[in-house]
Amino acid sequence: MAMIAIGGAIGTGLFLGSALAVHTAGPAVILSYLLGAVIALLMMGALSEMAVAHPTAGSFGIYAELYLSRWSGFVVRYTYWAAQSIAIGGEATAAAIYCRWWLPGVPAWLWIVLFALIIVGANAMGVASFGEFEYWFAMIKVATIVVFIAFGALLLAQIVHEPGVGFANFTAHGGFLPHGLTGMWLAMGFVIFSYIGTEVVAVTAGEAHDPLHAVPKALRSMVVRLILFYVGAMVVLIAVVPWDQVQSSSDVRASPFVRVFQLLHVPGATHIMNFVVLTAALSSMNCDLYLCTRMIFSLARGGYAPETLGQVTRRGTPIRALLVSTVGLAVATVVAALYPNTAFVYLLGIALFGGIFVWIMVFVPHLAFRRTWVRQGHDPLPVRMPAYPWLTLLGLALLVGILISTWWVEGMRPTLLAGLPWLGLLSLAYLYWSRRHHRAPSSNREASKN
Repeated sequence: MAMIAIGGAIGTGLFLGSALAVHTAGPAVILSYLLGAVIALLMMGALSEMAVAHPTAGSFGIYAELYLSRWSGFVVRYTYWAAQSIAIGGEATAAAIYCRWWLPGVPAWLWIVLFALIIVGANAMGVASFGEFEYWFAMIKVATIVVFIAFGALLLAQIVHEPGVGFANFTAHGGFLPHGLTGMWLAMGFVIFSYIGTEVVAVTAGEAHDPLHAVPKALRSMVVRLILFYVGAMVVLIAVVPWDQVQSSSDVRASPFVRVFQLLHVPGATHIMNFVVLTAALSSMNCDLYLCTRMIFSLARGGYAPETLGQVTRRGTPIRALLVSTVGLAVATVVAALYPNTAFVYLLGIALFGGIFVWIMVFVPHLAFRRTWVRQGHDPLPVRMPAYPWLTLLGLALLVGILISTWWVEGMRPTLLAGLPWLGLLSLAYLYWSRRHHRAPSSNREASKN
């Protein structure tokens, strides 16, 4: 479970999206990643409480319905499904960018179609195959980042490479805060996208053998590793690549991690790193498709989507929900054909709204969950969020601030321009649905089926 969570988090948000964060914040992006880690820790603290109490495939969508309203459960689950569907398209677009670094003449949409067939096939084979597939993908990413950080430590210590790298790039080209604290904050949209995906632990809780112990253990190990990986990788990246030479949102052509080895002229390393970031993108596609499938499956089991999407094969795979969740790949193919240079940024911005909104809707139900749990006289929770409710409110406030600030970030206006109308359309869809269906709360029906 920990490796699946790391696989969900470590993807193009770090290997490609970090270029946009560095371009926005400069060397201060290191502080942005530390703040992102704090927010992820707070979100995981709140989510783990509810996941241990209610281990179900619907996860935070069910929690929103149980402790807020049926509208909340409806909107959260559909928003998460849509965001992850678009994120799959963004990952596929990133994979196409990596491949075009080798073969620039091949159109991006062709790579997207090829990778879509591979990932859909892996998910169709069942959750055991998915877990094994994702475990090894995640292992490649983790091993590479560890080697990358270790190599960077030798560079910073000036033990390898002549002339030594050192720390000059941390203060050159405008200083550590070239765009001030404002730049550091505006980079948070890209940074928090790197952490989105960690919530997969809660989604897998419904299929875990022992969620009471597996979920907290996976959360602890995963968050600690991510902090070390992200911050360490950013330190090395900033040390080697002058921040003002990193690509902007209108010119994303390669991973900045590949750029590191280009500048160092390490033979063959650029090709190895490009292969690794490619596998990272495929890993995230694999994980996102798993999440999308389980979320639309949860909606169908709850009566919010056609019942046929809630059916499973003899292997336990919701194959119809899987096929419906490939819609993001179709969107990515079209966007990549129309906007080859900016497709990744557009898709990232749209998916970001859903990711932040869902994290917000982890904190809000948590406020009601703890009060209800105590009032109903349940046994003490084995996992508890410290300093309740203040840390829950802090995480909520930070996420709302990040979401609003995307309006002033280059290339990120689609986050609000697409996200707010989406919530409006979903609300209208819910009103239509609620007038036609007067049933018991879907969480009760789903609980009876699980």
